[in-house]
Amino acid sequence: MILLRYTGLLLSEIFRPSFFPLVGFAILFTITYLNMLPWQFKLWVLSAIYIFTIAIPFSLIYLIRKFNGWSKDDIYKQKRRSIVYCINIISYFWCIYVCHNLKLPSFIESILIASLVTQSLCVIANFWYKVSMRSAGSGLAIGALWAYSHIFNLDPTFWLCLTIILSGIVMSCRIFLAKHTLGEVTMGATIGITSSTLCIFLW
Repeated sequence: MILLRYTGLLLSEIFRPSFFPLVGFAILFTITYLNMLPWQFKLWVLSAIYIFTIAIPFSLIYLIRKFNGWSKDDIYKQKRRSIVYCINIISYFWCIYVCHNLKLPSFIESILIASLVTQSLCVIANFWYKVSMRSAGSGLAIGALWAYSHIFNLDPTFWLCLTIILSGIVMSCRIFLAKHTLGEVTMGATIGITSSTLCIFLW
């Protein structure tokens, strides 16, 4: 039981939706024709992604927590989750602006757009329902993998199955840890899959 709990906590940290853009960019820089770009440019882009989608939001959320005397669980309560969402959304807007000025291909920007749309939808849903952001992040990965496999004519079978299995484990862990209900993780995954698939195909 203890092992299962710590496994759930570990997977919950790994599958934070904030990590999705950085991991997505790293994968595209590795498996697509973008791997021909100079490593200095790729490192610069990944650094910018890290700063805007992870470093800045995490730092601001930490400062707000300390200023108000909230614990990690306190700030993620339903009525306060909008604070986290708004910080992430503003950071993502700036990140998209930077990437757009770099003239990156649209399918690259679509990773950030998908994440932005997902979090925006979660903000709206949060007024009535506590959506699981980890599940939304898992859904983002599933939808993006499926969409990009069609764009680049790749066989996604193995990686798609692996991602679905890991996503199922993450969602089960959120329920096991009593962080979310079945409905909350299902809604999160649905928002993530739908957003990433549509944004990548349409952007």
